[in-house]
Amino acid sequence: MSSALSLWPSPTIATYTARLFMMRTLAFAIGLVAILQTLDLLTESNKILAIDGNGNAELLRYVQLRVPQLISQFLPFSVLLGALVTMATLSQNSEVTIFRAAGLSAHQILYPMMAAALGLSLFHFTFNELVLVRTNAELIAWEKAEYRRDAEIDTNPLTDVWVREGREIIHADSVTGSGKETVLHDVRVDRRDGSRLRQIINAKSGRPDGNAWLLNDVRIFTVRTGALSRAPEIRLGTGIEPDRFTMRAPDPDRTNIADLWKQTRLLESVGRGTDSLRVALYHKVSLPLSAVLMPLLGAVTAFGLARSGRLFARAVVGMALGFAYFVADNFMVAMGEFGTVPPWAAGWAPFLLFFLVGEAVLFRTEE
Repeated sequence: MSSALSLWPSPTIATYTARLFMMRTLAFAIGLVAILQTLDLLTESNKILAIDGNGNAELLRYVQLRVPQLISQFLPFSVLLGALVTMATLSQNSEVTIFRAAGLSAHQILYPMMAAALGLSLFHFTFNELVLVRTNAELIAWEKAEYRRDAEIDTNPLTDVWVREGREIIHADSVTGSGKETVLHDVRVDRRDGSRLRQIINAKSGRPDGNAWLLNDVRIFTVRTGALSRAPEIRLGTGIEPDRFTMRAPDPDRTNIADLWKQTRLLESVGRGTDSLRVALYHKVSLPLSAVLMPLLGAVTAFGLARSGRLFARAVVGMALGFAYFVADNFMVAMGEFGTVPPWAAGWAPFLLFFLVGEAVLFRTEE
């Protein structure tokens, strides 16, 4: 048996606890994915089969494309539930008491499970990069085609385009064409004086006109006076090249991390905002890595004698900590996409915060 100062327990104990944890995690993952896929298929099957010519082959195709999304989304939850059940089992059977009597610290008991969770994190990250981005692109395109067979659709349409130039922020709902043939559709221009909004300009369309842009069917709202005026056309956006509108902002759900990094740097070089893309970059790493936190957050379940009568309460606390992490993570991602917090904080602050919380709870209750 290793001493209490060692970072790792004996191979027998490490293998035993890691195996318990992995078996329960995989059982929860398989069960959750099977149940959720069944419910989702019941909802979508009517839409799929409503298209002439669609049948069982299209249902099977939908399942093949949807299952990777469910695996990626619910694997961290499965790790949390697996950790909680493993900790409760060890505590209920007094195995934690035996481990502690043998000289193992609370951290030594957790290390094998955290190592197994790290392996699941690596699998999760690799799965997302090699499988999920491809199936996401195909499923999103198929959904936009309303599940029609052999439908041709752009898997990354050029929509919701933003360009900032000086004090003007230009938004187009969609962009077609390229170069001098570029056309902006449903255009909005915000003109500012410093941090104050001065005018809102809406136009049906816009085209390149020399070194500027010609907007058609224009409505101009002046904020200070509240006046609304119309014009058949106006010219603005001097110095904005068409390439700045036609450069595609990648969809993080359909782009692997290497390509997303390259395209983010490219967009930054032409002055496009990339906060939401940087949040997605950080989250592509922090989300899979969150599995390592789950045994730590669920540790409060194990470290307390079952005869104290508080095992259930401890399990509830562990579950609350785990689900609080996911709520905080989603909240910070949303704040990062809106630009309220820096991208690095949106991606990593929940992970770091709950790591410290888990360590504090563990030291407070056991160490």
